[in-house]
Amino acid sequence: MKSIVLPPLSLLYGAVTRTRLSLYRRGTFQTTKLDRPVISIGNITTGGTGKTPLVEYVARTIASTGKKVCILTRGYGRKDPHLQVIVSDGYGVLASPSEAGDEPYLLATKLAGQAAVISSADRIAAAQEAIKDFGTGVFVLDDGFQHLRLARDLNIACIDATNPWGGGRLLPYGRLREAREGLRRADCVVLTRCDQVESVEPVREEVRELIEGRPIFESRMRPLRVVSLKNGPDTIAVPGRVGAFCAVGNPESFFASLRGLGYEVGLERAFADHHDYSASDVEALNQLAKEVGAAALITTAKDAVKLKGMTFALPCYVLEIEIAIDDAEGFLTQIRRIL
Repeated sequence: MKSIVLPPLSLLYGAVTRTRLSLYRRGTFQTTKLDRPVISIGNITTGGTGKTPLVEYVARTIASTGKKVCILTRGYGRKDPHLQVIVSDGYGVLASPSEAGDEPYLLATKLAGQAAVISSADRIAAAQEAIKDFGTGVFVLDDGFQHLRLARDLNIACIDATNPWGGGRLLPYGRLREAREGLRRADCVVLTRCDQVESVEPVREEVRELIEGRPIFESRMRPLRVVSLKNGPDTIAVPGRVGAFCAVGNPESFFASLRGLGYEVGLERAFADHHDYSASDVEALNQLAKEVGAAALITTAKDAVKLKGMTFALPCYVLEIEIAIDDAEGFLTQIRRIL
C-alpha cells in the first residue's frame, strides 16, 4: 500500500517545496535580517546527519572568542512545540528534556556556561528576545537550512557520507526534504561519517558539482568517552558483551561505532528517532540483553537525557562523541570570516 500511496505524496510535497522556494526568491515571502551574525547548520535529508555535534562544535568555537552565542532551535519532539522555552540562559539549564526537546537539552548541558539555547517555532522572535535579555552577539541556527524566514551570514549543510541523499526520493517516500539541487544555497558543506564509507570521493564529487567551488570539509564522529548513565562523568571500561540501543536518525552509525571500538555487540535495538522511553521499553531491553548474554547496555548521549530516571537491571553506559573535522583550520576560517 505504501508503495502506491507515497510516490504521489512525494510529488505533491516536491511541488509545494519548489513553490515555497520560488516565493522566497521572488521576495513574495519576506526574509528577516538580524543585526547580529547568524550561522545556520542544517541538512537536506531528515535526521541522522551528525548535525548536533557540529552545532556544539561551532557554538563552542564562537564562545572561545569571548562572544555571547545563542542556539536557536525548533526543539523537535518536545511536549509543547508551540511554547517558547529558554532551555539555557548561557549559564545554567532551565528546562527538562520533555520541555526542551532531547537535542536542545543535550546541547544546553554540554554548553553550560558557554551558550544560551532557546527552543521556539518562531526563531526570529526568540532571537530578538535573546538580544534583549542575554546580550547575544552571534546566533547558531540549528536545523536551519530550510528555515528561510531568517537570513543567515553563513549557510552550512551537513551531508551524511553513509547515506547522502536519503534514498534519492523526497518525503514521505524517501528522506529528502528538498531536491538535492537545494544544496546550491550552501556556503560550505560538511561531509560527516567519512570514516564509515569505503571511499568518500563519489559523494564529494556529487556535492562539488552542486556547490560549484565552495568549500567541502570531511569529518568523522570521534568517541570521546564512555560513562555510566547513573553516575558519570568518569570514563569507564565496559565489561564483556553489550546490548546496544538508541533512538537516533542513523542508528547503524552508532552500532558501527561500537563495533569499530572493539565492542562485542550482542543486541542492536533501534527505536524511532526522538522516541520517548517507557518503563516497559527498559524492561524489554534488559531482558533481551540478558538473553544474548550481554553484561551491560550502552546507548547514545542523546538518548541518555531521557533515561536518567529509569531503573535498569543491567548496568547502562553512554557513548559520548564529538565531531572531528579534517581541515579544522579551513572550517574555522569560514566562521571567523563572518564574526
